[in-house]
Amino acid sequence: MNEKRIQQLLEFIDEQPDDPFNSYALAMEYRDEQPAQALHYLAKLLEQHPAYLPTYYHAAALYAETGHRDRAAEVYQQGIELARTQKNEKTLQELNRAYRMFQDDEDDW
Repeated sequence: MNEKRIQQLLEFIDEQPDDPFNSYALAMEYRDEQPAQALHYLAKLLEQHPAYLPTYYHAAALYAETGHRDRAAEVYQQGIELARTQKNEKTLQELNRAYRMFQDDEDDW
């Protein structure tokens, strides 16, 4: 985790609060070392920028990793529907694959 980059991203968010990429980048910076903080920013993105498709894959995966499996399933499904609506085939395939793997993991529980 790069503290300098985090500070810069926080400044970008203050300067451009309507740009979802800055919050997304910040969540990715926090992801490995502070997953709760990453989830905070991903949840905020889902709420404030629901059309920002890159959020769904990472949010669903992190929800699953942190034991929020019902929320993970919901986010995967929302992302799949959004990818269909946006006609983004590549992301649709990625989300479908990830969701199937998630469901396979669920069967092992």
